[in-house]
Amino acid sequence: MSLLRISPSSASVKALLAERAAHRGGIGGGVFLAPPRKNSQPSTLAAAAAPARAGVPETRPSDGKDFPESGVCRALPLAAPASVSVGFCDGASQLVSSGKPWKTADARLVLEDGSIWRAKSFGAWGTQVGEVVFNTSLTGYQEILTDPSYAGQFVLMTNPHIGNTGVNPDDEESNQCFLAGLVIRSLSVCTSNWRCTEPLGDYLAKRNIMGIYDVDTRAVTRRLREDGSLIGVLSTEESKTDEELLELSRKWKIIGVDLISGVSCDAPYEWTQKTDAEWEFSQDSNPAEKLHVVAYDFGIKHNILRRLASCGCKITVVPSKWPASETLKMNPDGVLFSNGPGDPAAVPYAVQTVKELVGKVPIFGICMGHQLLGQALGGKTFKMKYGHHGGNHPVCILRNGRVEISAQNHNYAVDPASLPAGVEVTHINLNDNSCAGLACHELKLMSLQYHPEASPGPHDSDPVFTEFIQLMELAKQNV
Repeated sequence: MSLLRISPSSASVKALLAERAAHRGGIGGGVFLAPPRKNSQPSTLAAAAAPARAGVPETRPSDGKDFPESGVCRALPLAAPASVSVGFCDGASQLVSSGKPWKTADARLVLEDGSIWRAKSFGAWGTQVGEVVFNTSLTGYQEILTDPSYAGQFVLMTNPHIGNTGVNPDDEESNQCFLAGLVIRSLSVCTSNWRCTEPLGDYLAKRNIMGIYDVDTRAVTRRLREDGSLIGVLSTEESKTDEELLELSRKWKIIGVDLISGVSCDAPYEWTQKTDAEWEFSQDSNPAEKLHVVAYDFGIKHNILRRLASCGCKITVVPSKWPASETLKMNPDGVLFSNGPGDPAAVPYAVQTVKELVGKVPIFGICMGHQLLGQALGGKTFKMKYGHHGGNHPVCILRNGRVEISAQNHNYAVDPASLPAGVEVTHINLNDNSCAGLACHELKLMSLQYHPEASPGPHDSDPVFTEFIQLMELAKQNV
């Protein structure tokens, strides 16, 4: 029989425990102290309200008096320009300042459509701006937090219960968190995973990442599905009015901003780490000869590199602005263009690099790399309504009709109608029939719009790494 590991060590976790105990009547000998749950529909700024929705009551804007004093804030640089401040959040001090044994609403999510969502904060606190997207993954929130492709975005998790497994150093997909903030329904008051080394709230606070909970994430998700991705502002600062936060959300832009340069490495380096033996699931044998792959870091995830290393590749990772001429001097067997955040049309230097390498060396593009390949081949990309974010997207391989469940994270897609003759659409997303993969036998290139390393997510697409190995081997044989 295994024992449940509970680690309510941090102040933020203790605050949550006190709050939940109050709701259960666990304070004061069973007296029910917590207020009843109120309707979680957002208030709306009267001067800038979005059109009323059927069945959604419009309420007057809050006067802000229900917010306790905010903590000390300090500046945090963003991948995308914004005027914001972020500091550390101590849940226990908020209980003291509110004079109540439960945590009260001390944060706002203000969307550019004028809706205001009251919430409770964890992690860092202050004011932050970003694009709000929803992720439908059931697990793997730590991998999502450290995916550089989320730079400049607030990630709303549709799975209501987050934080129950804590965090650990082995599940990092990059060396830091690049997202703007985390929006969840319910924050777990304890952890129950043997690999856990730290609660989620403490982890976010140390990395200056804001989080909010007690949000009606289903209602926000429906709004995003209906209206598309929206710019939002998270704030715990009482001094900022709703009108000021709304103005900030409407001035801030993410379209046309180069987010890649803010997440890429500064200099080339060698990657040698393979997938740990306890996590290895592929039975494919490695090639007899080690193949050299140059991987362009547009926000590359560690597990993409691990999968290539596990396939027997020698990997050199280079910055996003690394010249194609320098790559060719390395005489690689293949080039990988990685995943990354933002608008592919905002990085013409990356498109030019792809153009200079196409036809000269086998190429594999993933996510952002797929979109850059599409543009380099003469195609166009467009911004999707709300993108694909989650580990449960069905994709069809058109060559054989096989269906894979894939992990995806992108807001842009390649327009297949704009591609020239000779470029084959190899995969489609079965949710909306969008282009999910490309190939050109003559130019020895292949690409996927989604993440074959699937961290987090299912492993259906892992064989594509073997396909890239085979593409490089055929090129060496001049086939």
